[in-house]
Amino acid sequence: MPYEIKKVFASLPQVERGVSKIIGGDPKGNNFLYTNGKCVILRNIDDHSRFVNCVRFSPDGNRFATASADGQIYIYDGKTGEKVCALGGSKAHDGGIYAISWSPDSTHLLSASGDKTSKIWDVNVNSVVSTFPMGSTVLDQQLGCLWQKDHLLSLSLSGYINYLDKNNPSKPLRVIKGHSKSIQCLTVHKNGGKAYIYSGSHDGHINYWDSETGENDSFAGKGHTNQVSRMTVDESGQLVSCSMDDTVRYTNLLLRDYSGQGVVKLDVQPKCVAVGPGGYTVVVCIGQIVLLKDQKKCFSIDNPGYEPEVVAVHPGGDTVAVGGADGNVRLYSILGTTLKDENKLLEAKGPVTDVAYSHDGAFLAVCDASKVVTVFSVADGYSENNVFYGHHAKIVCLAWSPDNEHFASGGMDMMVYVWTLSDPETRVKIQDAHRLHHVSSLAWLDEHTLVTTSHDASVKEWTVTY
Repeated sequence: MPYEIKKVFASLPQVERGVSKIIGGDPKGNNFLYTNGKCVILRNIDDHSRFVNCVRFSPDGNRFATASADGQIYIYDGKTGEKVCALGGSKAHDGGIYAISWSPDSTHLLSASGDKTSKIWDVNVNSVVSTFPMGSTVLDQQLGCLWQKDHLLSLSLSGYINYLDKNNPSKPLRVIKGHSKSIQCLTVHKNGGKAYIYSGSHDGHINYWDSETGENDSFAGKGHTNQVSRMTVDESGQLVSCSMDDTVRYTNLLLRDYSGQGVVKLDVQPKCVAVGPGGYTVVVCIGQIVLLKDQKKCFSIDNPGYEPEVVAVHPGGDTVAVGGADGNVRLYSILGTTLKDENKLLEAKGPVTDVAYSHDGAFLAVCDASKVVTVFSVADGYSENNVFYGHHAKIVCLAWSPDNEHFASGGMDMMVYVWTLSDPETRVKIQDAHRLHHVSSLAWLDEHTLVTTSHDASVKEWTVTY
């Protein structure tokens, strides 16, 4: 059963190794250590009055430029180190300058500033060619820039990457709005015949991605103010998300606007959320289980006698499975506006980290901190159906394929396994699915397309064949 990477949606482009000869510098901006290819030179340059944030040699090596928090850019002779000019006279920008980048022909310079603009300079005549206004908020400050062949890019404080248009400075050609913080959770949903991926990050930011093109954007308005811990989509097409800001939000996926949408304030910080038919939402909080009906809190179990961690609602809507830190899964029945404990324990092999019902409701999969996935048969009274071993570290997430015969698991070992329900030995192993961090969440777009995400702030699509 082979697999292959289909798409990677990431926020940072790969760049070629630069040709800068600067080795280091004094943070106060007085001393620079650089090399001319044969020796290392220490030179005192005290033109700037504040910290120097960036130094770049021109590609031809004849000049180098320095940019500082004092809003000035100085051009120096690349061989002698003598100052040639100050771009823009007394000031190049009205705010501190964080980055500069030379054009390939060494005649122009791109600068990025905290004054929320980027500029193109003609170095030979010491004049501004274009000014790119990037917005008016604090998050529109420009912290980085790159001139790569015909492409001009700038990086905003928000983490957005802007493709600048020399012919129309007032509007970027393209803006990449990926996450700049670690992604904690994701879910998928089909809208208007197109499949979309929804991802939530540590800073409360939720992004939606076109699964075919990778084009993405964020919801309008003010949303969560802290980490998004879990998301799912209910039967009415609303994104239901819980956050460390102690809220559960209901956001219409057609409007994609937080304004005027349902927000439920909880007494305790939520960890996980699951939805069922009939407008039911079950939220697992620290030391508490909460039942919501039509976006209103109607019942809670306080101090249940164990620490609940994760929750899943049976597709039929009558049963709730809650996994605990004590290594057990407890079953509850939804009776109108209450939850009834069925006094039935399903034993996992360690502290439960995720639970998931198959789409047909026939099986319940449970993963734990002891690196094991246990599958229970619902029709057989939740008897143990099979046990799956393979991960080398704690498993943190589960997701069933639409075919109900396969499911995927992701772990702290940075691996993803796609398991076959009827045969634990038949599996697909995706090693180093995310090389920098562990897999934090996964979901299926269809029977052969798996989506994974990680604290590396990227979303990946995998094509899985059996």
